[in-house]
Amino acid sequence: MNLLLLTDGRFPAGGHAHSGGIEAAVMAGRVTGVDTLGVFLAGRLTTAGRVAAALAAAAACGAHDLVRLDAEAAARIPSPALRAASRTQGRQLLRTARAVLDAGDLPDELHHAVAMGVVCAATPGLGPVDAARWAAYDAISGPASAAVRLLGLDPFRAWGVVAALLAEAEEIAREAAAGAHHPLDLLPACSAPLLDIGAEQHAVSEVRLFAS
Repeated sequence: MNLLLLTDGRFPAGGHAHSGGIEAAVMAGRVTGVDTLGVFLAGRLTTAGRVAAALAAAAACGAHDLVRLDAEAAARIPSPALRAASRTQGRQLLRTARAVLDAGDLPDELHHAVAMGVVCAATPGLGPVDAARWAAYDAISGPASAAVRLLGLDPFRAWGVVAALLAEAEEIAREAAAGAHHPLDLLPACSAPLLDIGAEQHAVSEVRLFAS
């Protein structure tokens, strides 16, 4: 139940303002409908989603120095625009969690995936696998929601695409949790160059609906 609260789109952590790269992909003509949305989400899940799940699980297990872990997160985000968005989302999540969970000792600022792990660790009943599930699910649900607004897609078909990826997201989450205690230099560092390029182009776009 606690994880359902955190992953609910109504949880006031600011995720609704970010498209997860889908707006840039729509602008570039790479995502035009449900089929291309599926390709985009599958690619995002296995790259940025896998990295985020590993970072979140590592943060939730409590075995690592958070400063070092946060630096590892930054090193895995080549795009300055995406790094800024990650910090913004992390700050907002931590701010909200401090109020909702009455956890005043949470840090003020971390990258988003690391913040997810820290928030899970502070939530009774949640641990590394839950943090990884949250991060993996967020990697596909946020862009799917944004795509519905950007392209006017049928929500049932768009969320059908998300549902089709849940088994893979679960596998990624379990893999991340299994490696949560491993040395930080063994964390995955999958790259998605088009996400980085798109983020930089999106950041200077004069007309956009989302912050990132």
